Amino acid sequence: MDIDSLVARINELARKQKSTGLSEEELAERAKLREIYLNNIRSNFRQQLDSIEIVDDEKDQGRQGKLKH
Repeated sequence: MDIDSLVARINELARKQKSTGLSEEELAERAKLREIYLNNIRSNFRQQLDSIEIVDDEKDQGRQGKLKH
């Protein structure tokens, strides 16, 4: 299930919850879909963090250990 259809279904269940309420099956489906969505967000965030490269400009300029204030 792609992220767009996942979000669409979550939103559909949220609207139904507000209007008529959800059955036990729909509550379980909503919980499962939310967990899938959150795992996707966590995974994407972790990938972004893993791709960050730290560059120390001051070390490159020969000022090893000295910080500007």
